[in-house]
Amino acid sequence: MITWKEFNDYSFDQKINTLYTNGNFVMAIRYYGFKVNLYLLGGFYVEVFFNHKQARIEKITRLDTSHSRMKFYYDQIKLPVITQ
Repeated sequence: MITWKEFNDYSFDQKINTLYTNGNFVMAIRYYGFKVNLYLLGGFYVEVFFNHKQARIEKITRLDTSHSRMKFYYDQIKLPVITQ
């Protein structure tokens, strides 16, 4: 199973490929000018920020469960707790 550290050390293209081949898509939300796709990869969640105006992925980051953006996820689904 891949760890966050291993994943974070990947190149941008490797991260995208890994998420699309090994990650499990959970859901998508709209957040300001972004569509944010949430993936479960191994034992952690990853957010992919897609800018529609520029048609590109701007950022790939680990889900920050303390961020106010969490309310958008909680409004739609109940996220399982991952123990490590």
